[in-house]
Amino acid sequence: MSDKNIPLRERIILALDVGDKTQARAIVRRTESHIGFYKVGLQLFMADWFGMVDWLVDRGHKVMLDLKFFDIPETVRLAVAQIRDRGVSLATVHGNDPILRAALQERGDLKILAVTVLTSFGEEDMRAMGMTQSIADLVAFRARRALELGCDGIVSSGLEAARIRHELGARLLIVTPGIRPGDNAAGGDDQNRVMTPGQALAAGADHLVVGRPVTRAADPVGVIEQMQDEIAAALVGSAC
Repeated sequence: MSDKNIPLRERIILALDVGDKTQARAIVRRTESHIGFYKVGLQLFMADWFGMVDWLVDRGHKVMLDLKFFDIPETVRLAVAQIRDRGVSLATVHGNDPILRAALQERGDLKILAVTVLTSFGEEDMRAMGMTQSIADLVAFRARRALELGCDGIVSSGLEAARIRHELGARLLIVTPGIRPGDNAAGGDDQNRVMTPGQALAAGADHLVVGRPVTRAADPVGVIEQMQDEIAAALVGSAC
């Protein structure tokens, strides 16, 4: 369990994985009484460029800009320079050493998260790529390199979080996607490595990225409250 003092309303990062700014803004207006942190991914960013980012920042919310930069180092360096003064809190960069070094050169107050292994990947995908190591070993290796290079945190599934906390301590921020509350905890979509909110927090995650279980719910605020209750219980349990 991480001991960082993160407000409950910022523990969940709500993923605005939609392709229309009107829909995205409606989701924010419906949930911002309980949520103070939102993720803008590639789909929404391509639809509205910096418009959605600026709108969220102007409303006092934190933003995770999840573009997962992966390009030649100089291009990534210049891309990070474009976002560092936009009020973005977190930005994602694939966990490749030269690319991470380039991103870190331009981060300013922006926090850089190294993407370890996408939560849509499973062990069969690793074997199909000719990789003999396990996902857990690859995530641990990339997390260690991210820490050594000076990254602020990583993106990792909750399944690897406990090992990372044990081996690397509390310094790294762990942002965990693939969160599925309650009856959705088994997945059933394109996410392979999933956990409930309480399980992920207990494993050492700091922030939980949640999208469809909230944005497609008939009562999104009810789902958020359920998850926040579970998070609060996990935090209290870890303090006992």
